[in-house]
Amino acid sequence: MESPHHINKAKGRGPSQAATGCGVGPPSLPGAGDDPYPSLSDYHDYEPQLEFDDTEVACATNAGTDPELEAELDLALDGTMSDGAIGTMDGTIEENFEEALGPLSLGLELGDDLERKARLSTAADFRDVAQHGIVDVVGDDSYGRKVIVVSACRLPSNKELNHAKLLSYLMFTLNQYVEQDYSLVYFHYGLNSKNKPPLSWLWQAYRAFDRKYKKNLKALYLVHPTNFIRVVYNVFRPAISVKFGKKIMYVNYLHELKEYLPMDQITIPEPVLEHDRTLMTKPSRPVATPTASAQFHAPLETQQFGVSLQFIKDNNGGDPVPPVLRQCVEFLSHPDALETEGLFRRSANVRLVHQLQSQFNHGETVQLTEPHLAAVLIKSFLRELEEPLMTFDLYDEIVQVQAMPKSERGTLVKSLVLEKLPEDNYTVLKFIIHFLAKVMDRSDLNKMTSANLAVVFGPNLIWHQNRQMSLSAIGPINTFTDYLLQNHHQLFIL
Repeated sequence: MESPHHINKAKGRGPSQAATGCGVGPPSLPGAGDDPYPSLSDYHDYEPQLEFDDTEVACATNAGTDPELEAELDLALDGTMSDGAIGTMDGTIEENFEEALGPLSLGLELGDDLERKARLSTAADFRDVAQHGIVDVVGDDSYGRKVIVVSACRLPSNKELNHAKLLSYLMFTLNQYVEQDYSLVYFHYGLNSKNKPPLSWLWQAYRAFDRKYKKNLKALYLVHPTNFIRVVYNVFRPAISVKFGKKIMYVNYLHELKEYLPMDQITIPEPVLEHDRTLMTKPSRPVATPTASAQFHAPLETQQFGVSLQFIKDNNGGDPVPPVLRQCVEFLSHPDALETEGLFRRSANVRLVHQLQSQFNHGETVQLTEPHLAAVLIKSFLRELEEPLMTFDLYDEIVQVQAMPKSERGTLVKSLVLEKLPEDNYTVLKFIIHFLAKVMDRSDLNKMTSANLAVVFGPNLIWHQNRQMSLSAIGPINTFTDYLLQNHHQLFIL
């Protein structure tokens, strides 16, 4: 059986057949004779075969005006996906997407215009779209990548939503993260004929999201896929490469996401939860079993991940700075590592991350060999603290910093850091910021300016007690973190 990510020419179609295939109706769906490819659960999903039929390119660009295809999409919304799969991935894919994604030059002018508008916009410009909660930004996944969640069930009726503005809003959100590795999660349940965007809009969106957006997208999780996904996939497949196909992961049940995503940080809409419970009660469905991480175990004395600073201090000779931070910072302070382009933006192999975390937690000797792996360990340590380094108590004041006049920000930030932040938290924050100042000094080589580092570290230093990161809080948190970095000499003098 061929790899599901291998592209072949469509079989059994000569030139005359190909010519008549365009514009006569919706693309045919894979039949019962197609080779099945296993999904995450190895149950009812199989991936559409990645065959390239160049006659479909013309069909795809006009697909939005085909009433028969739109009708089929409406019907597909009511079905369950019979063909889907998961692509194997380790979070370290690096490819030339300009070549991999095929000829989409027709969308460049459109994409440039939309991207320009999104870049010049502010959060206030999208309040009418943001109020629906369609898009959420949560913590980092198991690979150290920012996670952006899109929920179809929160899409309002097409009569209420301006789809052009929705596209600009999506670009505005992604613009804050496309310079680093990130993941997308799409909860498909809840899409129906009343809130389904027209296929022409989907095609417009795909063309608008050019290489800038696709380059660092490392995983696209399609949760609870249906035949609608298959039909859209068939339309777009001439423009989808094998390499990009490897980023697509079909997820049939929510418990399958636990290995990859911080489920405690994701607010899953109640309709999606109810739909998942319904799927799980059907015959021959897998039963979710508690994972090791879900079971309670008393932490080891050498534990460094997932505990409090007080616990670390009590078991580290009174030092709140854990060995993992000291060793990673020492390793990354060497010029060759410090000058690594995209330091802290790139993800790392999740198996190696978990392996080294376990070694640190057991007090074992750890040998670091790769800069991006050490960088992910630092972010993971901060993200897995029981309480954020800037504490829950200071969250509300921190998110107000951006709204204050610039002349007054310094006074508030100094008060938060020097007076209100607990001493142990201050010690660890000072240690991290002083190191990040070294990273900034080499920004001509590593491309990590204070603004870029703020985007990476802000959500790992500060989050709300419910662990949700609202879009309205992202800007203020990044502004606060950027201020820390740019004014570290004045803030960390004790």
